[in-house]
Amino acid sequence: MTNPPRRFTAPAQGRLVIWGAAVLLALYAGILLFASYDPALLGQLWFLPGIGALAAVIANTSGTGGGVVFVPVFNGLREHGVMALDPLRVTAASMAIQCFGMTMGGLRWTDRLLHQPVAAVAGAAGAGYVRVRPRDFAMVIGAVLAVSLPAMLAMQRLTMVDGHLVLLGYKIFSIFLGLALIITTWTINHNRPERARLEKVDIVVLLLIAIPGGALTALFSVGIGELVALYLFIRHYPVLLCTGTACVISSVSVLVGSIWHIQIGTISWEIVLLAGPGAVLGGFLARPIALWLGARKLKTLDGTWIVLSAVYLIVLNWVY
Repeated sequence: MTNPPRRFTAPAQGRLVIWGAAVLLALYAGILLFASYDPALLGQLWFLPGIGALAAVIANTSGTGGGVVFVPVFNGLREHGVMALDPLRVTAASMAIQCFGMTMGGLRWTDRLLHQPVAAVAGAAGAGYVRVRPRDFAMVIGAVLAVSLPAMLAMQRLTMVDGHLVLLGYKIFSIFLGLALIITTWTINHNRPERARLEKVDIVVLLLIAIPGGALTALFSVGIGELVALYLFIRHYPVLLCTGTACVISSVSVLVGSIWHIQIGTISWEIVLLAGPGAVLGGFLARPIALWLGARKLKTLDGTWIVLSAVYLIVLNWVY
């Protein structure tokens, strides 16, 4: 007589976040004890915890990454002679900070996946909430990372490109995607129920998106999460699937991508030590803010943020 297969039992609500927070705390303690940093410089960067929190809230409510928040901050540090960060070090610092913020955000969204409201039935008319299948959540993450991580690692180690030109093209593309998100939210998707099941065509498109997304993440520390979230939002999937998967994908990407920056010594640990805790707080607060806004407002704000931030970065790139 064979025993019935054991069913997966999710950890108690919040337990996953607690475990993850303990790992992040150990990682932070390791940086504090073993990394090279200038204690005198920490006092000049006193404002970075707030910047880290703001960037993480933006990144983890939208899934698109908060790197644009850091760009003017790092430019200001350079202009005032506090720290001279070249583009590679800006990417390294942004990746290292996101290791804390995006990981906390990804854990919070995954905890939500494992403890969704039980009252709503997937696809039920008028339910007000469409349940996300854990299988779909895992499939999006696994498929994208299987392609995006090799692309990111290859771009880091093997290819030299004109970062200004790539950034310009990427942000022009982001503007069109952001506008498409706003338009579809208030037109064809306005009264339609959200999709309850991931379709095969979307997996194919995500695999195609993952290639440039991984390369962009290597160059700018953001890219893959933004593309995944935007596409799934436009396809009218639930916020949990769109934002949650984008945050987890971004988290894994920056954790893996930071290894190369640690090896070549491009991370400014003073920035990470100050902005990291703020990013954890922002990542923790982002999920309830996103759910409070609701799908329509969140999609509208995300699309507006993407368009405005893309225009800002294009102007900044043109000026400098």
